[in-house]
This record gives sequence, structure tokens and C-alpha cells, in this order.
Amino acid sequence: MKILYTNFHQGDGGGHTTYVMSLVRMLRQKSQITVAAPRSSRLLAEAEALPGVESIALEFKGRPLQQWNALRQLRALLRKERFDVIHVNGSADHRLCMLATAGMGAKRPFIVYTQHTDRTANSLGVRMRAKWGTNRVICVCGHTFRRMKQSVFRDEDLRVVHNGVDTDQYQPASREDVVRARAALLPAAMRNRFVIGSNAGTASYKNWMDMVSAVSLLPDHERGQVVILIAGKLPDDEQRQRVYELGMSDQVVFTGLLDDVGPFLATLDVGFVLSSRLETISFACREMMAAGKPVIVSKVGGLTENVTHGRNGWVVPPASVAGVLETVSTILHDRAILKWMGADARSTAMREFSLATFVGQTESVYMEGNGQPDARMRLTS
Repeated sequence: MKILYTNFHQGDGGGHTTYVMSLVRMLRQKSQITVAAPRSSRLLAEAEALPGVESIALEFKGRPLQQWNALRQLRALLRKERFDVIHVNGSADHRLCMLATAGMGAKRPFIVYTQHTDRTANSLGVRMRAKWGTNRVICVCGHTFRRMKQSVFRDEDLRVVHNGVDTDQYQPASREDVVRARAALLPAAMRNRFVIGSNAGTASYKNWMDMVSAVSLLPDHERGQVVILIAGKLPDDEQRQRVYELGMSDQVVFTGLLDDVGPFLATLDVGFVLSSRLETISFACREMMAAGKPVIVSKVGGLTENVTHGRNGWVVPPASVAGVLETVSTILHDRAILKWMGADARSTAMREFSLATFVGQTESVYMEGNGQPDARMRLTS
């Protein structure tokens, strides 16, 4: 099978990059894989480093002339390579692929689109892509599936494939690894404190500031026990100022973007993902749980499909500092629960977050096309 993966994100790309590369690494042994992404993207850099994977630098966003040139480049690539499947992962690359396949008729690849976010899917642009540029839609969680059923996409084209993580790569750390990780990531004075952290990023909608605000409200003797560790793009000046105003500058550590989150996960006692919108299943949440960390999540998107409250983590209302404060206070007063809750988080990951299942189910969606799109999806010039 010949597969083209596309994504429009420049820079890190977050969960989109993790998603595509998880598929590429597993399928490259038995399929011919090409990845098209912006030159500045982490996705392209990682694809270029994999033997047997073709990589194409392509800008899916830009000025009209740039877009026209990108369209010509993509159209030439499609006609030359005759891919069986194009797997698109965002609106910009989806749109360009729709235009590039116009007029290909029976030679048109089977187009699979993954809905990664919780955005409304009913705009004019989405309607065009649903009608003329999509054969199947992969929903990464049950919440997304329910949302997409109310959109312009056909019910019969929707498939639920939960994101998977590598449970061999993400697993509980030894005591020695924890000590080394804390020495690498935390100042000496913080290494024996209680560490609450998130590798979900620093975008405003991730609401990591709710955790900072909640910890700032703890009684002094409890607040001093806690360190908050945040991985992802470094915060902007406004966010840092807010941390300072809360009196938390000495208790919040920002690691920046990490090539390897293993030491970060080893450092944590508890994880959190407190998004207020756009969230679906969260690779970050699943990675933390695979590493044996119970996770505090907001009741948003598909996060509650990962965590069972009181068993392998805690569920709090969205944008609720009070809810986070109550949860953190409860944990600090009964840390003994973390051992068995962490074990349950790991067990849940082993049972439900399988990378092999994720890749196998995604491949099954590709196979539905048998290399030929249905008549409804063929475009004529």
C-alpha cells in the first residue's frame, strides 16, 4: 500500500506530530510511506530521519502564489506516485489535497481525514471538504464521534479509532531513574517535593494556569510542599507575569519542548490535563497514565474516556480552580492512594491504549478503500 501523510503545522505540531509518526513508524515496514509537511516542522524532521520513508517539504499555508505553487507541487506528486491512501490531519492540508485530486477520477486516492480537535465541523469550507475531499473520517474518541455525527460528514463515513501510545516506551520508572530525572529537571531545593506536572503544553486553552492558581491557594505549609512542572513551548511574558502575581515563580518549572519526555514523566507524582476546549483524547494524558501516573483531568472532550474518577485519577469541572484545589488538597492529605492509583493507570493503559490496536484499526480504515474511492467521492474536471 502506498500512503501519503500530510499535516500543515509548522514547528512542534504537538499531538498531530505524535499521531502521524506513531503510524509511520509502525507501517513503514510493510507500506510505502511518504510524509508531506512544512520544512520547519518537527514532523518532517522526524520523517526524514526514518529509513525507507520519503519526505516532502510542502507549505500548506501561505500567500496565494505560494499556495498555487504548493498545489502544483502536490498535484504532480500525486500523479507521479499514485498513492492508494492520503491521510490528512488538518484543515489546510485537507483543502489542498482536495484541490490537488480534482479531476483524477478512478485514479483518485482514498482520502482519510482525522478529526483531532473539538472544533465545530459545519463551516462552508468543511462542507466542501466533506463533499469533495473525504472518504472516511477517523474520530479519535467517542466524544469526537458524537460531535461529528452532528456535522456535515456522513454517519456511515465515521470511524472511531482511539489514539494509542507505546506502553513499552512509556512505563513506570525505577527509583534510580526518578532520582536521575529529578536531578536533571529540578533545582536541588525542589527534588524532594511533591511534583504535579503536565506535558500537554502551555496553550491558554490547556488551562495549566488553573493548577498554578489552585496551588497558590493552599495553606502555606502545604503550598511549600508542591512543585508544578510544565513541558511544552515556553510561556509568553503575560503568562509568566500571571505566575509571578500569584507568588508562584519559585514553584513552577518550565522545561520547554522536550525530545524525550521519559525523564519528565519519571519526575511526576501526579499528572494533569485541565483543558477548557478543543481537547479530544490527549496523548499527554495517555502517556502519563502509561508511565504509572494518576492524572487530574477536566470534564472536557474525551479526557474522561481515559480516567475513571477515584480509580486512576480525578475528574474536575472545566475551568474550576476550586475543583482543582479540592483535589490537590485531598491528595496531599492521603498520598498513600497514589501507589495503587498509579498501578491502575498503568493497567488501564496496557489494556486500552495499545499502539498496535491503534495502528491496526487505522490500517483497517485504509483497507476499506481497496485503493479505489467510491463513486460519490470521484471528482471530474
